[in-house]
Amino acid sequence: MKAPAAAQPALLEIEGVAVRREGRTLLERVDLSVARRSIHAIVGPNGAGKSTLLASILGQSAFAGRIRFHWQANGALGYVPQTFHVDRTLPITVAEFLALERQRWPVALGLRPHTRARIDALLERVDLAGFGARRLGALSGGELRRVLVANAIDPLPELLLCDEPASGLDPVVVLRLDQLLRELRDASGTTVLLVSHDMDEVRRVADRVTLLRTTVVASGTPDEILATGWIPTR
Repeated sequence: MKAPAAAQPALLEIEGVAVRREGRTLLERVDLSVARRSIHAIVGPNGAGKSTLLASILGQSAFAGRIRFHWQANGALGYVPQTFHVDRTLPITVAEFLALERQRWPVALGLRPHTRARIDALLERVDLAGFGARRLGALSGGELRRVLVANAIDPLPELLLCDEPASGLDPVVVLRLDQLLRELRDASGTTVLLVSHDMDEVRRVADRVTLLRTTVVASGTPDEILATGWIPTR
């Protein structure tokens, strides 16, 4: 049986993180602890600093303060970005895109059989079986987002950062994605840090929730955060 999230030691600790850019304060004295083998959601209004916080964790944004990882397994970090721009004219298939980081053999010379099998299994896991031959630029926004999820979970990450992964997805697909996040936590021990505007999704999957408005306003269970009176808006 999975131990309660509160009983787990921290995988990620954020201490006094602040981000200022062009005279604007994007984050101010953010303190946050993310328990190992948990799904920890970050919620808050637009402009609250949620994506900036993820960028700081990824090392893509300069910050003051300290961010510490307490890796136990492979130390792999997966990331599902909120936006991903694709040149619609680029002649690359879904399988070729996913193969770029999964085989040393040049993709232009074809996919090795074991790489193709690995990619087929990944696509099936995100309900895109048979999409390997599709052109990446021809995918819908929701289909592309699922390809990005597939890309982020292989190799299996010890920490998975998700920035609005359900955005633009059909409600049925959102439920399947939620199930996948729970499977990653429960069966694989992956820790998930999830940014979401969807409080229904947060209530379904999150062990703990942090409400961010440039700084941490509140932290607790999904029901405790909803009890603060915060209503998500886009």
